[in-house]
Amino acid sequence: MSTVSVDRRGFLGAGAAVAGVASLPLSAAAAAAGRKPVFQLSVASYSLRKFDRAATIKMVKDLGVSNICIKSFHMPYEATPAQLAEYRKEFEGAGLKIVGGGTVTMQKEDEKEIRGYFEYAKNSGMPVMVIAPAVQTLPLIEKFVKEYNIAVAIHNHGTEDKHFPGPQDVLPHIKNMDPRVGLCIDLGHTTRTGIDIVKAIQMGGKRILDIHMKDLANLMNKDSQVAVGRGAMPVAKIFATLASIGYSHCVGLEYEIHADAPYPGMLESIAYQRGILAAMNV
Repeated sequence: MSTVSVDRRGFLGAGAAVAGVASLPLSAAAAAAGRKPVFQLSVASYSLRKFDRAATIKMVKDLGVSNICIKSFHMPYEATPAQLAEYRKEFEGAGLKIVGGGTVTMQKEDEKEIRGYFEYAKNSGMPVMVIAPAVQTLPLIEKFVKEYNIAVAIHNHGTEDKHFPGPQDVLPHIKNMDPRVGLCIDLGHTTRTGIDIVKAIQMGGKRILDIHMKDLANLMNKDSQVAVGRGAMPVAKIFATLASIGYSHCVGLEYEIHADAPYPGMLESIAYQRGILAAMNV
């Protein structure tokens, strides 16, 4: 039994999440059963930003998730290469796979600074960096993608993002770039741009290198985040769409609420997603 505190509401919520999959509308359940997924679940460590590295590792393991995308709270940019190697050992020694890192802001045309972030990713064992660039920094970023063989997934931040509100705003700028320059579709931020989330995923296709999962009670209100399965996000349809395009990377839970006590909501969110995946794998 985990030593991480899980209150009764959180425990019951996780159980309800699994049971709730059985009550999905027939059309959603049918879509979920259409093709078996080849993607896995992960956790964005930003969800655990109030906790140190050891506690973060423990909670992710207690969730039963083996993939993690690491935010700089847990592997600081200013750490030395030797320190980053030690931090990497802590994650990997606990059985966690580092599938990426970020979000990393790259909006200045500063070759030294951008190279520094690629060095950081290399020393941290990150195959993908989730980034927030500007249009003018993309050519320089592509140059380093080729040099380091580290992919980048451009994260969209919704209507207040002056660079890339949605993935549909990224695609025209990267369509002729190296295939390792791709998308991290943040589901919550994307729906707030007004595009249908299923259409956005279909448009992204092979350019999608990461997904940030979150649920909103109101798909146009970023402050309405809830545990996955409790809101309006069409998770079953999203998973079915990802399966239909052969998406093979990770769907990472980015649980931004209840920062001081996120574990119950994260547990419920992971349980709900597992339930959908179980239905799809029948």
